[in-house]
Amino acid sequence: MAYKISDECISCGACASGCPVDAIKEGDGKYVIDEGACISCGACASGCPVDAIKEG
Repeated sequence: MAYKISDECISCGACASGCPVDAIKEGDGKYVIDEGACISCGACASGCPVDAIKEG
């Protein structure tokens, strides 16, 4: 199941730089995950300093 970034995102980019498949891009006010490209590895969630990324 792909991960999702909540509104708590502070647009720091830590998740995007940690994604091994480049599935995270800067969106409108927060980063967004391409669900089709996400491999559900959890690298983004472990790198998020504000815990804004959850599975689901």
